[in-house]
Amino acid sequence: MRLLSFVVLGVAVLVVSTAALLVRVAQAEQVSSISIAFWRLAIASFTLVIYVACKPIHRAELAKVGHGQLGLMVMSGLFLATHFATWIGSLAFTSVASSTALVSTNPVWLALFSWLVLKHRPDRWIWVGVAASLLGSALIFLADSSVLLLPSANTTLGNGLALAGSVTVCGYLLIGRSLAHTVPITLYVTIVFSSAAVALFMIALSSGAPLLGFSATAWLCLLALAFGPQLIGHSGISWSLRHLAPTMVAVVILGEPVCSALLAWWWLGEQFGWLQVAGFLLILTGIFVAAKSRTTN
Repeated sequence: MRLLSFVVLGVAVLVVSTAALLVRVAQAEQVSSISIAFWRLAIASFTLVIYVACKPIHRAELAKVGHGQLGLMVMSGLFLATHFATWIGSLAFTSVASSTALVSTNPVWLALFSWLVLKHRPDRWIWVGVAASLLGSALIFLADSSVLLLPSANTTLGNGLALAGSVTVCGYLLIGRSLAHTVPITLYVTIVFSSAAVALFMIALSSGAPLLGFSATAWLCLLALAFGPQLIGHSGISWSLRHLAPTMVAVVILGEPVCSALLAWWWLGEQFGWLQVAGFLLILTGIFVAAKSRTTN
């Protein structure tokens, strides 16, 4: 089961890595960041709701969900909504490499939270893996000297939004882990994604962000985001949380900036140098070291 969990998590991370490019194309088609976040989750949650409604077993499972569990799932959805609103927003102001590297720094927040609040201090190998991965992310960020083809490039704002997305996704990961053995995965992602979609709909309405009138290319990107990174990617990550420690999952997710940067180089022409290559290697080393830790069982 442990090997299967790593395979599922690895595939999920690869699929999630395409999200930044799809977002960038949708933004180029004049779709606002909030609208992209809303439709990504709305399409995914609608698909899941239909699936759950057609399965008697899932309807029976829903009836057994307690108020406390439901409240936690709604809270997880709010964390996820905030994560997507800030991270997708960051891609309008900074490079794919910097955005995905910074948004992937959540292992340090998870490790500190587990140590200071939950009193579960990770062993030295987790710390070594986290340190190596974070150093790799820092190198990618510092070495980002590509010419940004963005009309409103503001790397300070973009990097700040990406960092905010990193902090808020920790709540989503921790709640997912806490409910791993009490709520079925299909029911969990359905409620969480739906809660996030409702929250983003309210934000879009209050901010005046248009939700319709997009080009065919934009709609294709939104559909791809919903069925790829969201349904396959995030559902795979949520499933892996039931079999691997949250810090381990967060460290493996650090492989996303490597894949995203390579795709951005190939598709968008965003360049990176040897310092960034060193960062990619450090991230992969961190994942390997953390995978060897006894605390990830």
